[in-house]
Amino acid sequence: MAYLGEVPNPINRGLTIKDTFTGDGSTTTFDLATAIPNVTENDIEVFVDNVRQEPGSSDAYTLGFDGSSNFKRITFTAAPTSGAEIYVLSGSGRTQLLAVTDGSITAAKIGSDAVNGSKIADDSIDSEHYVDGSIDTAHIGDNQVTVGKLASTLDLSSNTVTLPSSFTTNSGSQVLTNKTIDASNNTLSNIGNSALTNSSITLNGVSINLGDTTSIAAGTDWQAVKTSSFTAVASEGYFINTTSGAITMTLPASPSIGDEVSVIDYAGTFDTNNLTVGRNSKNIQGSAADLTVSTERAGFTLVFVDDTQGWLLKDK
Repeated sequence: MAYLGEVPNPINRGLTIKDTFTGDGSTTTFDLATAIPNVTENDIEVFVDNVRQEPGSSDAYTLGFDGSSNFKRITFTAAPTSGAEIYVLSGSGRTQLLAVTDGSITAAKIGSDAVNGSKIADDSIDSEHYVDGSIDTAHIGDNQVTVGKLASTLDLSSNTVTLPSSFTTNSGSQVLTNKTIDASNNTLSNIGNSALTNSSITLNGVSINLGDTTSIAAGTDWQAVKTSSFTAVASEGYFINTTSGAITMTLPASPSIGDEVSVIDYAGTFDTNNLTVGRNSKNIQGSAADLTVSTERAGFTLVFVDDTQGWLLKDK
């Protein structure tokens, strides 16, 4: 559209507002709906029954502040008559561009998808502005997560970790805690006994450290000929020679069920020099008494069962 003179500026153009009132014959003050700062009564138009009123304190009206310090109150020098139609045209002054204060624009005032990468300054978004769980693997570049970005301890207890067929660990000791290594082709070496839950085993009542060597008797472990009194050991057998005098064999002090002690009259002299089997606080054949053996060439085995019957003869 062509214009004569200056083209109107739609941004910096005055907007006229109309307020209407009705006189009651006594009220002299009327407040506009909107405050109009930076103007005087000469910048507005006031009409009573379509007759424009003369502004000024000595004439028809003045413009000033209302009770809340808003500049919008019309005060007539004389109250308009009852039923008089009053209207006021304001806003003839030029509008002004307002500066937007810091922090005054809310999210609701920003259109959806209106903020793109070109509107965000480099390095301006930190971790506090990411929603938890909002970054997925598709948005992480290949080979971008290094050891320096990992926590010192990773809990993978609910996940399956597949290791490559060949991998290298850091130098120094590597610790596997509460884990099981399967398959016969996986070999662990150089593991000290102290690192194992059980560092020894017990055979025939004797504790043997892992890694040690020992001889294990098949059945009864027969001992050299005994010629004097002694204390027997479970699973051992004794050739006893009483030629020089009677001998006492004391049974083990803390036997377990199935422990055995075997005896043979070596020289056939039990009838002249008896063998006494000391019960060592356990019953023998259910009796709280030592056993006296006086039969020539006697041979027998005692087996422990419990504290009631104690040691029982294996063969009779």
